[in-house]
Amino acid sequence: MDPVVLIVFLLVYCGMILGGIPGLALDRTGVALLGAIALLAFGRVGLDSAVGAIDVPTMALLLGLMVVSAQLRMGGFYTRVIRALGDSRLKPGALLAAVIGVSGLLSAVLANDVVCLAVTPVLAHVCARRRLDPVPFLLALACAANVGSAMTLIGNPQNMLIGQALHLSFAGYLAYGVVPALGGLGLVWGVVRILYRGRWTTDTHLPPPDLPDFNPWQTSKGLVVLVGLIVVFLWEPFPRELAALAAAGILFTSRRMASRRFLALIDWPLLVLFAGLFIVNHVLAASGVLGRLTTGLAEGGIDVARPAWMFGASVVLSNLVSNVPAVMLLLPSATHPQAGPILALASTLAGNLLIVGSIANIIVIDQAARLGIRIGWRTHARVGIPVTVLTLGLAALWLQLLA
Repeated sequence: MDPVVLIVFLLVYCGMILGGIPGLALDRTGVALLGAIALLAFGRVGLDSAVGAIDVPTMALLLGLMVVSAQLRMGGFYTRVIRALGDSRLKPGALLAAVIGVSGLLSAVLANDVVCLAVTPVLAHVCARRRLDPVPFLLALACAANVGSAMTLIGNPQNMLIGQALHLSFAGYLAYGVVPALGGLGLVWGVVRILYRGRWTTDTHLPPPDLPDFNPWQTSKGLVVLVGLIVVFLWEPFPRELAALAAAGILFTSRRMASRRFLALIDWPLLVLFAGLFIVNHVLAASGVLGRLTTGLAEGGIDVARPAWMFGASVVLSNLVSNVPAVMLLLPSATHPQAGPILALASTLAGNLLIVGSIANIIVIDQAARLGIRIGWRTHARVGIPVTVLTLGLAALWLQLLA
Protein backbone atom coordinates (compact mmCIF):
# COMPACT_ATOMS: atom_id res chain seq x y z
CA MET A 1 0.00 0.00 0.00
CA ASP A 2 1.51 3.31 -1.11
CA PRO A 3 1.26 5.73 1.85
CA VAL A 4 1.50 8.82 -0.37
CA VAL A 5 -1.44 7.74 -2.52
CA LEU A 6 -3.49 6.87 0.55
CA ILE A 7 -2.71 10.16 2.32
CA VAL A 8 -3.55 12.23 -0.77
CA PHE A 9 -6.79 10.30 -1.27
CA LEU A 10 -7.84 10.76 2.37
CA LEU A 11 -7.02 14.47 2.31
CA VAL A 12 -8.95 14.99 -0.93
CA TYR A 13 -12.07 13.20 0.32
CA CYS A 14 -11.87 14.89 3.72
CA GLY A 15 -11.88 18.10 1.72
CA MET A 16 -14.97 16.88 -0.09
CA ILE A 17 -16.66 16.32 3.29
CA LEU A 18 -15.61 19.64 4.82
CA GLY A 19 -15.95 21.68 1.65
CA GLY A 20 -12.29 22.64 1.80
CA ILE A 21 -9.18 22.35 3.96
CA PRO A 22 -9.28 24.24 7.30
CA GLY A 23 -6.88 27.17 7.29
CA LEU A 24 -6.65 27.32 3.49
CA ALA A 25 -8.84 29.25 1.04
CA LEU A 26 -9.61 26.12 -0.96
CA ASP A 27 -13.03 24.88 -1.97
CA ARG A 28 -13.81 21.35 -3.18
CA THR A 29 -12.52 22.13 -6.66
CA GLY A 30 -9.25 23.46 -5.27
CA VAL A 31 -8.82 20.39 -3.07
CA ALA A 32 -9.36 17.99 -5.98
CA LEU A 33 -6.94 19.92 -8.20
CA LEU A 34 -4.33 20.08 -5.42
CA GLY A 35 -4.64 16.32 -4.91
CA ALA A 36 -4.00 15.68 -8.61
CA ILE A 37 -1.01 18.05 -8.57
CA ALA A 38 0.43 16.32 -5.49
CA LEU A 39 0.21 12.90 -7.17
CA LEU A 40 1.98 14.31 -10.23
CA ALA A 41 4.64 16.03 -8.12
CA PHE A 42 5.36 12.87 -6.09
CA GLY A 43 5.66 10.81 -9.25
CA ARG A 44 2.66 8.58 -8.48
CA VAL A 45 1.24 9.30 -11.94
CA GLY A 46 2.78 10.59 -15.14
CA LEU A 47 1.38 13.51 -17.08
CA ASP A 48 0.23 11.29 -19.96
CA SER A 49 -1.45 8.85 -17.57
CA ALA A 50 -3.12 11.72 -15.71
CA VAL A 51 -4.54 13.13 -18.93
CA GLY A 52 -5.64 9.64 -19.97
CA ALA A 53 -7.46 9.19 -16.65
CA ILE A 54 -9.82 12.06 -17.45
CA ASP A 55 -13.03 10.83 -19.05
CA VAL A 56 -13.08 13.16 -22.06
CA PRO A 57 -16.55 12.11 -23.35
CA THR A 58 -18.13 12.99 -19.99
CA MET A 59 -16.31 16.33 -19.90
CA ALA A 60 -17.40 17.06 -23.49
CA LEU A 61 -21.03 16.24 -22.69
CA LEU A 62 -20.94 18.53 -19.65
CA LEU A 63 -19.35 21.36 -21.61
CA GLY A 64 -21.82 21.12 -24.50
CA LEU A 65 -24.86 21.13 -22.23
CA MET A 66 -23.45 24.06 -20.26
CA VAL A 67 -23.28 26.08 -23.48
CA VAL A 68 -26.94 25.26 -24.27
CA SER A 69 -27.92 26.33 -20.75
CA ALA A 70 -25.88 29.52 -21.13
CA GLN A 71 -27.78 30.37 -24.33
CA LEU A 72 -31.11 30.12 -22.51
CA ARG A 73 -29.80 32.07 -19.55
CA MET A 74 -28.50 34.91 -21.72
CA GLY A 75 -31.75 34.94 -23.65
CA GLY A 76 -33.67 35.60 -20.43
CA PHE A 77 -35.62 32.35 -20.68
CA TYR A 78 -35.51 31.52 -16.96
CA THR A 79 -36.39 35.08 -15.99
CA ARG A 80 -39.40 35.12 -18.31
CA VAL A 81 -40.77 31.76 -17.11
CA ILE A 82 -40.55 32.49 -13.37
CA ARG A 83 -41.87 36.04 -13.75
CA ALA A 84 -44.80 34.69 -15.75
CA LEU A 85 -45.61 32.36 -12.86
CA GLY A 86 -45.37 35.26 -10.42
CA ASP A 87 -47.67 37.43 -12.53
CA SER A 88 -50.26 34.66 -12.82
CA ARG A 89 -51.66 35.56 -9.38
CA LEU A 90 -51.84 31.92 -8.39
CA LYS A 91 -52.53 31.25 -4.74
CA PRO A 92 -49.44 30.25 -2.70
CA GLY A 93 -50.12 26.51 -2.83
CA ALA A 94 -50.74 26.57 -6.59
CA LEU A 95 -47.71 28.83 -7.19
CA LEU A 96 -45.60 26.39 -5.17
CA ALA A 97 -46.82 23.52 -7.36
CA ALA A 98 -46.03 25.50 -10.52
CA VAL A 99 -42.52 26.38 -9.31
CA ILE A 100 -41.83 22.75 -8.39
CA GLY A 101 -43.17 21.44 -11.70
CA VAL A 102 -41.29 23.93 -13.87
CA SER A 103 -38.02 23.63 -11.92
CA GLY A 104 -38.17 19.85 -11.90
CA LEU A 105 -38.90 19.49 -15.60
CA LEU A 106 -36.27 22.07 -16.59
CA SER A 107 -33.73 20.24 -14.43
CA ALA A 108 -34.49 17.01 -16.27
CA VAL A 109 -33.25 18.43 -19.57
CA LEU A 110 -30.82 21.08 -18.33
CA ALA A 111 -28.29 20.66 -15.54
CA ASN A 112 -30.01 21.24 -12.19
CA ASP A 113 -27.13 23.41 -10.98
CA VAL A 114 -27.67 25.84 -13.87
CA VAL A 115 -31.43 25.92 -13.25
CA CYS A 116 -30.90 26.78 -9.58
CA LEU A 117 -28.31 29.43 -10.43
CA ALA A 118 -30.62 31.15 -12.92
CA VAL A 119 -33.96 30.75 -11.11
CA THR A 120 -33.04 31.56 -7.48
CA PRO A 121 -32.72 35.37 -7.77
CA VAL A 122 -35.79 35.66 -10.01
CA LEU A 123 -37.91 33.53 -7.70
CA ALA A 124 -36.78 35.48 -4.63
CA HIS A 125 -37.82 38.79 -6.21
CA VAL A 126 -41.14 37.35 -7.40
CA CYS A 127 -41.90 36.25 -3.82
CA ALA A 128 -40.84 39.61 -2.37
CA ARG A 129 -43.06 41.48 -4.85
CA ARG A 130 -46.05 39.34 -3.84
CA ARG A 131 -45.21 39.60 -0.11
CA LEU A 132 -44.62 35.85 0.07
CA ASP A 133 -41.94 34.30 2.24
CA PRO A 134 -39.24 33.23 -0.26
CA VAL A 135 -37.82 30.51 2.03
CA PRO A 136 -40.37 27.71 1.33
CA PHE A 137 -40.27 28.47 -2.40
CA LEU A 138 -36.46 28.42 -2.51
CA LEU A 139 -36.36 25.18 -0.53
CA ALA A 140 -38.89 23.72 -2.96
CA LEU A 141 -36.72 24.90 -5.87
CA ALA A 142 -33.64 23.12 -4.52
CA CYS A 143 -35.51 19.89 -3.76
CA ALA A 144 -37.40 19.92 -7.05
CA ALA A 145 -34.23 20.58 -9.05
CA ASN A 146 -32.59 17.54 -7.47
CA VAL A 147 -35.63 15.28 -7.82
CA GLY A 148 -36.41 16.37 -11.38
CA SER A 149 -32.81 15.92 -12.47
CA ALA A 150 -33.02 12.23 -11.54
CA MET A 151 -35.39 11.69 -14.46
CA THR A 152 -32.74 11.68 -17.21
CA LEU A 153 -29.07 11.06 -17.87
CA ILE A 154 -28.47 14.76 -18.53
CA GLY A 155 -30.22 16.22 -15.48
CA ASN A 156 -27.12 16.53 -13.33
CA PRO A 157 -23.35 15.93 -13.51
CA GLN A 158 -23.33 12.58 -11.73
CA ASN A 159 -26.01 11.15 -14.03
CA MET A 160 -24.02 12.31 -17.06
CA LEU A 161 -20.96 10.54 -15.65
CA ILE A 162 -22.92 7.34 -14.92
CA GLY A 163 -24.50 7.31 -18.36
CA GLN A 164 -21.18 7.80 -20.12
CA ALA A 165 -19.14 5.41 -17.94
CA LEU A 166 -21.69 2.57 -18.09
CA HIS A 167 -22.86 3.26 -21.68
CA LEU A 168 -26.50 3.53 -20.64
CA SER A 169 -29.26 4.16 -23.14
CA PHE A 170 -30.93 7.55 -22.71
CA ALA A 171 -34.39 6.14 -23.40
CA GLY A 172 -33.67 2.98 -21.39
CA TYR A 173 -32.75 4.97 -18.28
CA LEU A 174 -35.83 7.18 -18.71
CA ALA A 175 -38.00 4.15 -17.91
CA TYR A 176 -36.26 3.96 -14.52
CA GLY A 177 -36.18 7.66 -13.77
CA VAL A 178 -39.53 9.06 -14.87
CA VAL A 179 -41.77 7.57 -12.15
CA PRO A 180 -39.52 8.37 -9.13
CA ALA A 181 -38.93 11.88 -10.51
CA LEU A 182 -42.54 12.80 -11.27
CA GLY A 183 -43.82 11.12 -8.12
CA GLY A 184 -41.03 12.75 -6.16
CA LEU A 185 -42.02 16.22 -7.36
CA GLY A 186 -45.48 15.59 -5.95
CA LEU A 187 -43.93 14.55 -2.65
CA VAL A 188 -41.84 17.74 -2.54
CA TRP A 189 -45.02 19.79 -2.96
CA GLY A 190 -46.80 17.83 -0.23
CA VAL A 191 -43.97 18.18 2.30
CA VAL A 192 -43.43 21.92 1.77
CA ARG A 193 -47.15 22.67 1.74
CA ILE A 194 -47.74 20.80 5.00
CA LEU A 195 -44.78 22.41 6.76
CA TYR A 196 -45.60 25.98 5.67
CA ARG A 197 -49.40 25.89 5.60
CA GLY A 198 -50.74 29.21 6.89
CA ARG A 199 -47.23 30.76 7.00
CA TRP A 200 -46.80 31.95 3.42
CA THR A 201 -46.69 35.74 3.82
CA THR A 202 -43.95 38.07 5.03
CA ASP A 203 -42.34 41.35 4.01
CA THR A 204 -38.97 40.86 2.34
CA HIS A 205 -36.89 43.80 1.13
CA LEU A 206 -34.43 42.91 -1.61
CA PRO A 207 -32.01 45.03 -3.67
CA PRO A 208 -33.07 45.82 -7.26
CA PRO A 209 -32.59 42.73 -9.44
CA ASP A 210 -29.87 42.55 -12.09
CA LEU A 211 -31.45 40.06 -14.47
CA PRO A 212 -31.13 39.53 -18.23
CA ASP A 213 -33.88 40.90 -20.45
CA PHE A 214 -35.99 38.44 -22.38
CA ASN A 215 -34.85 37.99 -25.97
CA PRO A 216 -37.42 35.96 -27.98
CA TRP A 217 -35.01 35.14 -30.81
CA GLN A 218 -32.12 33.97 -28.64
CA THR A 219 -34.46 32.00 -26.39
CA SER A 220 -36.17 30.36 -29.37
CA LYS A 221 -32.82 29.41 -30.86
CA GLY A 222 -31.73 27.82 -27.59
CA LEU A 223 -34.99 25.90 -27.21
CA VAL A 224 -34.86 24.59 -30.79
CA VAL A 225 -31.30 23.36 -30.28
CA LEU A 226 -32.25 21.79 -26.94
CA VAL A 227 -35.26 19.95 -28.41
CA GLY A 228 -33.12 18.72 -31.30
CA LEU A 229 -30.49 17.53 -28.86
CA ILE A 230 -33.01 15.54 -26.82
CA VAL A 231 -34.36 13.92 -29.99
CA VAL A 232 -30.81 12.90 -30.90
CA PHE A 233 -30.27 11.52 -27.38
CA LEU A 234 -33.45 9.45 -27.63
CA TRP A 235 -32.70 8.21 -31.15
CA GLU A 236 -28.96 7.83 -30.46
CA PRO A 237 -27.63 7.98 -34.04
CA PHE A 238 -24.23 8.99 -32.67
CA PRO A 239 -22.56 9.53 -29.26
CA ARG A 240 -24.17 12.00 -26.84
CA GLU A 241 -20.95 13.92 -26.25
CA LEU A 242 -20.55 14.63 -29.98
CA ALA A 243 -24.18 15.75 -30.23
CA ALA A 244 -23.71 18.10 -27.26
CA LEU A 245 -20.54 19.59 -28.74
CA ALA A 246 -22.27 20.02 -32.10
CA ALA A 247 -25.12 21.87 -30.35
CA ALA A 248 -22.58 24.12 -28.65
CA GLY A 249 -20.91 24.80 -31.98
CA ILE A 250 -24.22 25.83 -33.55
CA LEU A 251 -24.90 28.27 -30.71
CA PHE A 252 -21.36 29.68 -30.85
CA THR A 253 -21.94 30.76 -34.47
CA SER A 254 -23.93 33.83 -33.49
CA ARG A 255 -23.75 37.38 -34.79
CA ARG A 256 -24.88 38.89 -31.48
CA MET A 257 -23.89 36.52 -28.65
CA ALA A 258 -20.12 36.82 -28.21
CA SER A 259 -18.37 33.54 -27.45
CA ARG A 260 -16.76 35.08 -24.38
CA ARG A 261 -20.25 35.54 -22.90
CA PHE A 262 -20.89 31.82 -23.30
CA LEU A 263 -17.51 30.97 -21.80
CA ALA A 264 -18.12 33.29 -18.84
CA LEU A 265 -21.20 31.26 -17.91
CA ILE A 266 -19.49 27.86 -18.14
CA ASP A 267 -19.06 26.19 -14.75
CA TRP A 268 -15.29 25.79 -15.11
CA PRO A 269 -14.79 24.88 -11.41
CA LEU A 270 -17.09 21.87 -11.88
CA LEU A 271 -15.09 20.69 -14.90
CA VAL A 272 -11.83 21.10 -12.95
CA LEU A 273 -13.38 19.20 -10.01
CA PHE A 274 -14.20 16.33 -12.36
CA ALA A 275 -10.69 16.31 -13.84
CA GLY A 276 -9.02 16.31 -10.43
CA LEU A 277 -11.19 13.52 -9.07
CA PHE A 278 -10.73 11.43 -12.21
CA ILE A 279 -6.95 11.56 -11.66
CA VAL A 280 -7.08 10.90 -7.90
CA ASN A 281 -9.47 7.96 -8.27
CA HIS A 282 -7.44 6.52 -11.16
CA VAL A 283 -4.26 6.49 -9.10
CA LEU A 284 -6.10 5.00 -6.12
CA ALA A 285 -7.53 2.21 -8.29
CA ALA A 286 -4.16 1.55 -9.93
CA SER A 287 -2.51 1.26 -6.51
CA GLY A 288 -4.91 -1.56 -5.56
CA VAL A 289 -6.14 0.21 -2.44
CA LEU A 290 -9.70 0.57 -3.67
CA GLY A 291 -9.83 -3.06 -4.77
CA ARG A 292 -8.58 -4.30 -1.41
CA LEU A 293 -11.06 -2.07 0.38
CA THR A 294 -14.07 -3.36 -1.57
CA THR A 295 -12.86 -6.95 -1.20
CA GLY A 296 -12.49 -6.50 2.54
CA LEU A 297 -15.96 -5.03 2.82
CA ALA A 298 -17.40 -7.89 0.76
CA GLU A 299 -15.74 -10.44 3.04
CA GLY A 300 -17.35 -8.64 5.97
CA GLY A 301 -20.78 -8.98 4.36
CA ILE A 302 -20.92 -5.50 2.77
CA ASP A 303 -20.78 -6.07 -0.97
CA VAL A 304 -21.42 -2.70 -2.63
CA ALA A 305 -21.78 -4.45 -5.98
CA ARG A 306 -25.10 -5.86 -4.77
CA PRO A 307 -28.13 -3.62 -5.42
CA ALA A 308 -29.23 -3.05 -1.81
CA TRP A 309 -25.73 -2.22 -0.59
CA MET A 310 -25.01 0.02 -3.58
CA PHE A 311 -28.26 1.90 -2.96
CA GLY A 312 -27.37 2.42 0.71
CA ALA A 313 -23.73 3.29 0.02
CA SER A 314 -24.82 5.88 -2.57
CA VAL A 315 -27.10 7.54 -0.02
CA VAL A 316 -24.48 7.64 2.73
CA LEU A 317 -21.51 8.70 0.60
CA SER A 318 -23.52 11.37 -1.23
CA ASN A 319 -24.12 13.10 2.08
CA LEU A 320 -20.53 12.70 3.22
CA VAL A 321 -18.57 13.78 0.16
CA SER A 322 -21.37 15.08 -2.18
CA ASN A 323 -22.88 13.04 -4.98
CA VAL A 324 -20.28 13.47 -7.75
CA PRO A 325 -17.32 12.19 -5.66
CA ALA A 326 -19.56 9.44 -4.25
CA VAL A 327 -20.46 8.20 -7.73
CA MET A 328 -16.80 8.21 -8.80
CA LEU A 329 -15.94 6.02 -5.82
CA LEU A 330 -18.73 3.54 -6.48
CA LEU A 331 -18.52 3.27 -10.28
CA PRO A 332 -15.83 0.52 -10.22
CA SER A 333 -18.33 -1.67 -8.32
CA ALA A 334 -21.22 -0.94 -10.70
CA THR A 335 -21.43 -4.40 -12.29
CA HIS A 336 -25.07 -5.30 -11.61
CA PRO A 337 -27.51 -4.78 -14.55
CA GLN A 338 -29.40 -2.21 -12.46
CA ALA A 339 -26.25 -0.56 -11.11
CA GLY A 340 -26.57 2.54 -13.32
CA PRO A 341 -30.16 3.43 -12.38
CA ILE A 342 -29.47 2.58 -8.73
CA LEU A 343 -26.45 4.88 -8.60
CA ALA A 344 -28.20 7.68 -10.47
CA LEU A 345 -31.44 7.63 -8.48
CA ALA A 346 -29.94 7.02 -5.03
CA SER A 347 -27.11 9.56 -5.30
CA THR A 348 -29.38 12.24 -6.76
CA LEU A 349 -32.35 11.84 -4.42
CA ALA A 350 -30.04 11.54 -1.40
CA GLY A 351 -28.75 15.01 -2.24
CA ASN A 352 -31.78 16.60 -0.59
CA LEU A 353 -31.01 15.23 2.89
CA LEU A 354 -28.43 17.86 3.88
CA ILE A 355 -27.26 21.09 2.28
CA VAL A 356 -23.85 19.58 1.39
CA GLY A 357 -25.44 16.58 -0.34
CA SER A 358 -25.89 18.46 -3.60
CA ILE A 359 -24.25 21.38 -5.37
CA ALA A 360 -27.76 22.54 -6.31
CA ASN A 361 -28.61 22.98 -2.61
CA ILE A 362 -25.44 24.98 -2.01
CA ILE A 363 -26.15 27.23 -5.01
CA VAL A 364 -29.66 28.07 -3.77
CA ILE A 365 -28.48 28.72 -0.19
CA ASP A 366 -25.54 30.88 -1.32
CA GLN A 367 -27.60 32.84 -3.86
CA ALA A 368 -30.29 33.46 -1.23
CA ALA A 369 -27.66 34.62 1.31
CA ARG A 370 -26.37 37.21 -1.17
CA LEU A 371 -29.89 38.64 -1.26
CA GLY A 372 -30.09 38.69 2.54
CA ILE A 373 -32.29 35.58 2.83
CA ARG A 374 -30.89 33.17 5.38
CA ILE A 375 -31.65 29.46 5.09
CA GLY A 376 -29.85 27.49 7.79
CA TRP A 377 -29.12 23.80 8.19
CA ARG A 378 -32.15 23.18 10.40
CA THR A 379 -34.52 25.03 8.10
CA HIS A 380 -33.30 23.01 5.14
CA ALA A 381 -33.33 19.73 7.06
CA ARG A 382 -37.00 20.16 8.08
CA VAL A 383 -37.86 19.89 4.38
CA GLY A 384 -34.88 17.91 3.07
CA ILE A 385 -35.08 14.94 5.45
CA PRO A 386 -38.75 13.97 4.82
CA VAL A 387 -38.38 14.65 1.08
CA THR A 388 -35.30 12.41 0.93
CA VAL A 389 -36.84 9.56 2.91
CA LEU A 390 -40.06 9.61 0.86
CA THR A 391 -38.42 9.93 -2.57
CA LEU A 392 -35.80 7.28 -1.83
CA GLY A 393 -38.58 4.94 -0.68
CA LEU A 394 -40.46 5.55 -3.92
CA ALA A 395 -37.29 4.96 -5.98
CA ALA A 396 -36.46 1.74 -4.12
CA LEU A 397 -39.99 0.43 -4.69
CA TRP A 398 -39.87 1.30 -8.41
CA LEU A 399 -36.44 -0.32 -8.84
CA GLN A 400 -37.74 -3.45 -7.16
CA LEU A 401 -40.74 -3.57 -9.47
CA LEU A 402 -38.48 -3.27 -12.54
CA ALA A 403 -35.92 -5.82 -11.28
